[in-house]
Amino acid sequence: MTTYTDKGPKPEAGRFVCFDHVTFWVGNAKQAASHYCVRMGFEPFMYKGLETGSRQVAAHVIRQNKIIFVFQSMLEPGKPAEMGAHLVKHGDAVKDVAFEVEDLDAIFKGAVQRGAQVVAEPWEESDENGKVRMARVQTYGDTTHTLIERSGYKGPFLPGYKPAPYTDPVAKALPVIGLEVIDHIVGNQPDLAMTNVAEWYEKTLMFHRFWSIDDKQITTEYSSLRSIVVTNYEETIKMPINEPAPGKRKSQIQEYVDYNGGAGVQHIAMKSSDIITSIKNLKERGQMFLEIPDSYYKLLREKLKSSKVKVTEDMDELQRLRILIDYDDNGYLLQIFTKNQQDRPTMFLEVIQRHNHSGFGAGNFKSLFEAIEGDQAERGNL
Repeated sequence: MTTYTDKGPKPEAGRFVCFDHVTFWVGNAKQAASHYCVRMGFEPFMYKGLETGSRQVAAHVIRQNKIIFVFQSMLEPGKPAEMGAHLVKHGDAVKDVAFEVEDLDAIFKGAVQRGAQVVAEPWEESDENGKVRMARVQTYGDTTHTLIERSGYKGPFLPGYKPAPYTDPVAKALPVIGLEVIDHIVGNQPDLAMTNVAEWYEKTLMFHRFWSIDDKQITTEYSSLRSIVVTNYEETIKMPINEPAPGKRKSQIQEYVDYNGGAGVQHIAMKSSDIITSIKNLKERGQMFLEIPDSYYKLLREKLKSSKVKVTEDMDELQRLRILIDYDDNGYLLQIFTKNQQDRPTMFLEVIQRHNHSGFGAGNFKSLFEAIEGDQAERGNL
């Protein structure tokens, strides 16, 4: 594992603030949004569709604290054509990861000068709450980044959206989850594509390397991975970039690439300040997670005896819930991964809690891979 301290030069103008929202293109936005509300504890937030004058695309926006997901679907056969092709190729998948920015023009102009592929030149949308300025660039695979400048807007989300016309009484009767903010978003790449993608972020968006591992550090009997994490200057946006490494069998990264039809978002990690309560309540809601064997916790307890770090949570409870622990001399993190959120073995979710630890669970990757490989074997893909 390698950590990086060199941020490179601070951009002369423009600033990336945070993750703004994540847009999914799906077959049925209403049902997908309902699933995330019931299982993951989100709430209906905003909507656009035929009733609001959107004739081709329906969008259901859900929210949990500062996490916003947008599910979009086609309303007419074959229109928009790009959305239909994306759905056929990738299935239900993340299409866009939006960043809130300051000084959109400076960021966009600099990115284009450094080679960014433009999807949409800067444009403006407005309503009674003011105006929002946006631009869009292409990143890995068919994924895009929308850059959003909100300084002139006081509305709850974006122009063109209205408050969700319904509440979910079933979800409101279920326990609160307490996911707070997006911690990081992981993109999977085909073999030998990771470095080029990481360099794209460094060059075009002026991100810098934050953390990395290679296949000598993360390997199981069957497979391994390489990963580079890139981040903005203020380190508020973390984007791990993964690729498979050759092994005896097909790695879970390669399985993703095969079923996704290329590169794309593999998982979204969301932060909780009380992961035990979050996971208890998620399991009460029926959310399914990867199973970690008891042997992992037996070994972990032995290792922790000689560690400077003391885990304050109840170890028995962490084991019962199958929450993973990674640590170094300064702190530790707790994390757990859902099973795939759709039939294709592509995107899943992570819940993470940090205690003075800025890593990404490298100490857990072996156990995680072995759990995923168990599911791969059931699918006949190992």
